[in-house]
Order: sequence, then C-alpha cells, then structure tokens
Amino acid sequence: MVMKILITDKTADEAIQVLKDEGYEVYYEEMDHDTLLKAVPEYNGLMVRSRTKVTKDIVEAGAEGKLKVIGRAGIGVDNIDIETAATKGIKVVNSPTGSTKSVAELAVAHMLALARFIPKADSSMKKGEWIKKQLKGTELYGKTLGLIGSGNIAQHVARIANGLGMNVLVYSPHCTDEKAKRMGAEHVTFEELLKQSDFVSLHIPHTKETHYLLNEKTLSLMKPGAYLINCARGGVVDENALYNILLKGGLAGAAIDVFETEPPSKENKLLTLDNVILTPHLGANTREAQINAGTICAKQIIKVLNGETPDFWVNKNLMMQKEKI
Repeated sequence: MVMKILITDKTADEAIQVLKDEGYEVYYEEMDHDTLLKAVPEYNGLMVRSRTKVTKDIVEAGAEGKLKVIGRAGIGVDNIDIETAATKGIKVVNSPTGSTKSVAELAVAHMLALARFIPKADSSMKKGEWIKKQLKGTELYGKTLGLIGSGNIAQHVARIANGLGMNVLVYSPHCTDEKAKRMGAEHVTFEELLKQSDFVSLHIPHTKETHYLLNEKTLSLMKPGAYLINCARGGVVDENALYNILLKGGLAGAAIDVFETEPPSKENKLLTLDNVILTPHLGANTREAQINAGTICAKQIIKVLNGETPDFWVNKNLMMQKEKI
C-alpha cells in the first residue's frame, strides 16, 4: 500500500518532489485544527511549518491511525507536542540547518539597520525630509556583540561579526570555552554578556527555561545605549518589559522579528516606538531557506518511514526514556 504524506503549511515544490520521487502520495492543504484532527489518522507522515499547531489531541488522533512521523520544516518545534508524540511512538523530526544562513543574515541586517537608522532614514526621505543631522549612527567595527545561544545560527552570526571587526561574546548552558574559541568568541556568563555587550542577539528556542529570559530584571543589566535583536523565538523576551526600558531610554533600540503572539495585536506597545525595527517573522523567509528546510525535512520523514534512524530526531531521548520505563 502506498504511504500518504499530509503537508498543511506552504512548502517548497522541491521538498514535495522529494517525497513524490520516493513513491509517496502527497497531499497539501492548509487546515484548521478541527479539519486536521479528522484528517490526520489517514496519513503516515505529517509535515508542517510554524503555522500549524500539532496539539496533543491531533497527535493522539494520528496515533490511533497510521501516523508514524511528524516533520517540522524548520528549527523550532514549540508548535508540536513532542512529549505526547514520544508517548505514542511517533517520531518528530526537523531541519535545524536549513535556514541557518538566512536567519543569521537577518540578525546582522537588523544590527546594521539599528546602527545606521536605515528605516527612519528611508521613511523620512519619502516624506520629503532631509534629517541627516538627526541620524548620526555608530560603527559596528570594534563594538561588542553578545550572542545568547551557541547553535548553528549563532555560530554563523559570529563568523560574520568577526569579519566586521566586532568583539564577540557568547553565553549558553551548552557552550564550552573550546566551542566559543572555535566560534571566534569568548565564553562568558549571562550577566557578563548583558553588561558588556553593545548589541545582544538571541539565538535560543522558546522553552519553559527560556520563557521571558529577557525580562525587567535582566534587561536592566544591559549596557545603557545597547541594542537588542531577537530573530529567535517569541516569548523569550517580555515585550512589556522591553517597551518600558526602551521608553525610559535604558536601551538605544531593538529589532524584533518574532513575537509572543503572531501576528502581534494592534495593542502591542512596541509598534508605537520609533527606535524599534519590526519585521513579520522573516528569518527563514528566503527561497534558499525554504528549499533547504523543506527538502531536509522530507528526507528525514523518508528515513523514518523506511525504518532508518533520522539525522534530526527531536524527541529521541523522550522516546528512549519511555522505552526504559
């Protein structure tokens, strides 16, 4: 019997072709929760991006049917109940390397835009203004960039920053002095990074441990006049606390690509600040990233359905623990 794959978020044609070439029947339809709940038991594999929320009841419905694997075409899996999937014997895979360069480049682009007031300069020119004297920026050369996180994206940002002549600090519970050195960075504590950095860029997942990691207390540790960049995940930064410190002038500005609620509500106070650059979750939104993330994820799904061990098996440890109990 031919295996069936359901894709519920827009995915690169190249990724879909990889699955079809393997002989699978591939169905693409953006579904709401209730529609997916009814449909998922009929499929062997499910591929999503960030829009689809694979909740506990959807995982359980899939487990009662044919579902063997859930693939996330991207890095973050906070939209998938990986614990329930582990309990039900469903592997969750992702493609953590697919969008590395695109997200890293956006973070650096945000740094440059903040340092040189590019959005404000553009909008003022289009209004017929010439406010050159009000837009005195700062060089990145010689400044200190603090990276919170030491994964693939943070490592690529560090390489670019090194090329720009920046000093790079890194903090992560998973980082060692040796790893930091390979990144061209210095491994420091969280508090040291916040106090010493001119720019702080986040490259961590949103988990219980990282929720509101940047809050009123920790944001106040940042250098006066520093900038914050978040191209990682919403919920890592307390948006109200960030608004308050920006309003008071504690930070010079911020660039935010991800939000606790997406899209952010019109009442989100960050939308009212001139010293904040906002983008609609563009990190992986390049043609190259979409092709890479989709095809990598497709290949992981194929490995699972072929009985092979996937390279990027997100809930492996959870499933192993369940087997030991």
